[in-house]
Amino acid sequence: MSAVATTTVDIRPGGLWLAFTQNKLAWVGLVLLMLIVFVAVFAPWLAPYDPLEQNIVVRLEPPSAEFWLGTDSYGRDVFSRLLYGARISLFVGFVAILIAMLVGTTIGVLAGYIGGVFDQIVMGFLDVLLAFPTLLLGLMIAAMLGASLENLIIAIAVTEVAPFARVARAPTMTLRQRDFVEASRSYGCGPFRIMTRHILPNMISDVVVMSSLWLASAIRTEASLSFIGLGVPPPAATWGGMIREGFENILDAWWLAVFPSLAILVTVLALNLLGDALRDASDPRSRSR
Repeated sequence: MSAVATTTVDIRPGGLWLAFTQNKLAWVGLVLLMLIVFVAVFAPWLAPYDPLEQNIVVRLEPPSAEFWLGTDSYGRDVFSRLLYGARISLFVGFVAILIAMLVGTTIGVLAGYIGGVFDQIVMGFLDVLLAFPTLLLGLMIAAMLGASLENLIIAIAVTEVAPFARVARAPTMTLRQRDFVEASRSYGCGPFRIMTRHILPNMISDVVVMSSLWLASAIRTEASLSFIGLGVPPPAATWGGMIREGFENILDAWWLAVFPSLAILVTVLALNLLGDALRDASDPRSRSR
């Protein structure tokens, strides 16, 4: 009985918050992410110039007091485009992960609860998706659908459905055999009510924690697809597109590729630090140390 008691997870907000605040790196990730979100939301007020305004007279200007991060080959302010690029990257990442979480969790819960042949067919199909690297699968889907904001979100969401389904399926298979689920069946509760009222609330925390880590992967995929021309079409400012434009002038204008690369690095770092902290906070073994 004592061994079972030590592995009980405190899922109350106070317990998770206490464990989260004990991780100093979590605060670094949280502050960085809040700063990035703030910059993205208030980009129209923070950007000193129009990100689409071209001025060929000041093309490829190095960082200066007038242009903090320099200008690109069309004379557009890099700093302004960097702020607006944060909006697209975060929007694509959040929406794609939200879609993948909803679809993948639903598939995983259904497969884990129903089991049998249905589970084997669904998991076999998801194994095929998992056999492809994330970037390669996203590249294939984006190439078939074409370059647009909506197609980019769909491509990234499809690449993340299988991992979410895997995470949701495992605890569902365990929870469906628990006593409180059997008691619900004995009272005449149907499968839909059991899955939504008893199984989903007991495993959703695992899905939410992992979504913060996969959000970083979604942002990297968005930047990679934009870099090869399968993201949001120009002249929209995207971090991947800015790196692609800067790569053509890397020897003459290093700032074009360096600053958006640093923006992606900081964003991914913040999400990874935050995701690791949430995972450790929900892990009873790490919290008992």
